Amino acid sequence: MLAKVFSSALIGIDAILVDVEVDLAPGLPAFATVGLPDGAVKESKDRVKAALKNSGYDFPPRRITANLAPADIKKEGAAYDLPISIGILAATGVIKGTLLHEYILLGELSLDGGLKPIRGALSMAVAAKRAGLAGLILPAENAPEAAVVEGIDVIGATSLSQVVEFLSGREGITPCRVDLQALFSSSSEYGEDFSEVKGQEHAKRALEVAASGGHNLLMLGPPGSGKTMLARRMPTILPRMSFDEAIETTKIFSVSGMLEKERALLAVRPFRSPHHTISDVGLIGGGTTPKPGEVSLAHNGVLFLDELPEFKKNVLEVLRQPLEDGKVTISRSLLSLTYPARVMLVAAMNPWRCVNLSLLARTKGYKRRQNEGNPRRHQSSRQVLSRLAA
Repeated sequence: MLAKVFSSALIGIDAILVDVEVDLAPGLPAFATVGLPDGAVKESKDRVKAALKNSGYDFPPRRITANLAPADIKKEGAAYDLPISIGILAATGVIKGTLLHEYILLGELSLDGGLKPIRGALSMAVAAKRAGLAGLILPAENAPEAAVVEGIDVIGATSLSQVVEFLSGREGITPCRVDLQALFSSSSEYGEDFSEVKGQEHAKRALEVAASGGHNLLMLGPPGSGKTMLARRMPTILPRMSFDEAIETTKIFSVSGMLEKERALLAVRPFRSPHHTISDVGLIGGGTTPKPGEVSLAHNGVLFLDELPEFKKNVLEVLRQPLEDGKVTISRSLLSLTYPARVMLVAAMNPWRCVNLSLLARTKGYKRRQNEGNPRRHQSSRQVLSRLAA
């Protein structure tokens, strides 16, 4: 007995369609998942088995093979729990009907059959619309995020049994709808504003010029002079985000699992301020399981590097390509991923210590002490500066 359902996989910030084929064959009970799955996908057999039993369905004592096609693309995450379990129920004849081939199925299963949220729901909704499907079925917490894509039905479910009843035609679920205009307006409010800055007229003028032309900016000043305060308010004077920019930025945060539950759409320009101990992988992305870095999370916004000289040399050097090309390409043996990275770089640093000492030396008047009776005349400048530092 064979059943086929649709799911989706993430490649970068985009998604592609995945065919989940479940075959039940006679033989000793076994469960095999093929199609280049990672550890989380391989562990789905235990979650699926427990969820089916605790939801009141029989787990077939057969040789079960779940194939995730295309097989040359790595499958990651626990979002395949729901399509695999629905495929098993369809292969055993519990689910019948045409709705099974009209929706993308996504969701992580808890042991009691409940659905937990996933990453990348917005990108997968775009993939469903591109494939010409009726919509997608996913956890209810991800429904507002996916409903940003118009033209498809976004079915938010809370449990495995609810999905089974819907696909069997015995229970109707109202598709999730969002008012894009109201959502975009409510999500475009900043917590801080540039008008809150009092004084600092020369610094504010420099920030306005940089913002109007999209130029990078370096602020130099002593601690406490307001560099970080000004940088945090830089996004508030940048042009308002367009809807396409908001969708692209939301996709990055959704894929990274950093999208807040109460915000289905990011309509404010992001501000990212990584610590100076960050690695090059953390800044531009990558890793064993490639994910967007800070430069991609700041896409369409501001990347703020405080204490610029404290960053490692190799970390600063890897910023060259993203700043020039507006994207980051991460190459691995099996695939190559491209993340967008159009950012405005704002950096801040304190004056060099030698500059501080030189200014202090001139203030104290050491350069004017040239008379013969001055015992400090023959002291070298290094000795003078060392005494001042002490």
